[in-house]
Amino acid sequence: MAVERSAPILVASNRGPVSYALGEDGSLTPNRGGGGLVSGLSAIGPDAGAVWVCAALGDGDREAARRAGTGHLPTADTGGQQVPPHRTSPQDGTGHLPTAHTGGQQVRMLDIAPDVFAAAYNGVANSVLWFVHHLLYQTPVEPVFDAEFRAQWAAYETYNAAFADALAQEAAEGAVVLVQDYHLALVPGLLRARRPDLRIGHFSHTPWAPPDYYRLLPDDVAAGVLRGILGGDRAAFLTGRWAAAFADCCAAVLGAEVVRGPDGAAAAVRFEGRETRLGVHGLGADADFLRERSRAADVDERLAALREQIGPGRKTIVRVDRTELSKNIVRGLLAYRRLLQTRPEWRERVVHVAFAYPSRQDLAVYRDYTERVRVLAEEINAEYGTEGWQPVALHVKDDFARSLAAYRLADVALVNPIRDGMNLVAKEIPVVSERGCVLVLSREAGAYEELGADAVVVNPYDIEGTARALDEALRTPDADRTDRTKRLAAAATALPPRDWFLTQLRALEQQA
Repeated sequence: MAVERSAPILVASNRGPVSYALGEDGSLTPNRGGGGLVSGLSAIGPDAGAVWVCAALGDGDREAARRAGTGHLPTADTGGQQVPPHRTSPQDGTGHLPTAHTGGQQVRMLDIAPDVFAAAYNGVANSVLWFVHHLLYQTPVEPVFDAEFRAQWAAYETYNAAFADALAQEAAEGAVVLVQDYHLALVPGLLRARRPDLRIGHFSHTPWAPPDYYRLLPDDVAAGVLRGILGGDRAAFLTGRWAAAFADCCAAVLGAEVVRGPDGAAAAVRFEGRETRLGVHGLGADADFLRERSRAADVDERLAALREQIGPGRKTIVRVDRTELSKNIVRGLLAYRRLLQTRPEWRERVVHVAFAYPSRQDLAVYRDYTERVRVLAEEINAEYGTEGWQPVALHVKDDFARSLAAYRLADVALVNPIRDGMNLVAKEIPVVSERGCVLVLSREAGAYEELGADAVVVNPYDIEGTARALDEALRTPDADRTDRTKRLAAAATALPPRDWFLTQLRALEQQA
């Protein structure tokens, strides 16, 4: 049955606002997703007729999409209230799915073949495009673009085409479409060919590689990704630095013309008779949500447990990350060890509270990195720990309430990524910190553009420099720390998720 073209606003992303767990008895339990995109889309309200197109990520999602028939999930507006999960059994049949609470937005979940999804998601998006934009390759031995990669790239094209087809089916005449991130870089161009009447934007949540590094990609792939994004009316980024790098790549790889504004910054890219405007939207922290959620009872419980683990009178250096290669957790631990070596006065007076939540464990390089983090933390504790003091408090089980508890007690926040599109942790901790905290921040994080003036800035590769920065941060007087935190919190919340989303939506709606 054909899908009616009726949606005036569409969002496309790999991960949607809801996921399903499949029970052993065949039952399905929906869970609402989090993140800035979920909060942002809720800003337009459930009556806007928006549709969110996403991929089925696992067996539960695929089963839900199949039972839904067209892939449209039954949703409900809860007014932001927490709702107990509903369950459904396989006997309920197609169309009888548990209601998913997504803020009232319509969701279409695509049941893409598992082998195609795996090749596109792990083979290209997370193992190639992510590595290029975060400068993660060990270039003497990688990347190797061989026949296996070519098969994965074909899957990535198929995956993007499935999204373009779905969006073309769902969109009303002249609709606005906001495509998200490196998973869907080809969608704007593919969708333009299918529906030239649409206003299409693409947003990159990652950094963008400089031309010399970007050209590690095979020439046709490098050009294809750029052509895909330039199929949109707007290409938006988290910082001006990433937008400039994208424009530079368009000029170097495609020979495109970069249009510059009065300040000299790249404002648009002209290529093959079309102009794609460039936008910068620095996603901020959701202050109201964070402050309310961080005072909940479960956070108080975890805060008490952390304080007991740390011990009375000790300062805390807090980091909260996934064990993602770009987050640079290992060098952070090495810098902390160096602090204890060179500044023995901090022994037994400080604890490094490190939350390293396992990420992408289906990839061997990530499993190995996660294990290296664990081993290094154990080595530091064995070398410097005493009967009443454990230098590193490492937690690897993902627990949002415990993360918020750590935010509250942080004296120093360590955010030292090799490269990061933004890094919301750098923005969230100053908002929640109770006594004020000093932010030790990598100059390679997107957040540096907004927060660098009030942070202790580090080169993420420099262990000695990061150790000195930690010492400086720990010694910062209370009054200075309080003042810094206030300024950091103000900058961090300047563009909360709802405003971030709406500014992009309005820019596309106003574009001729």
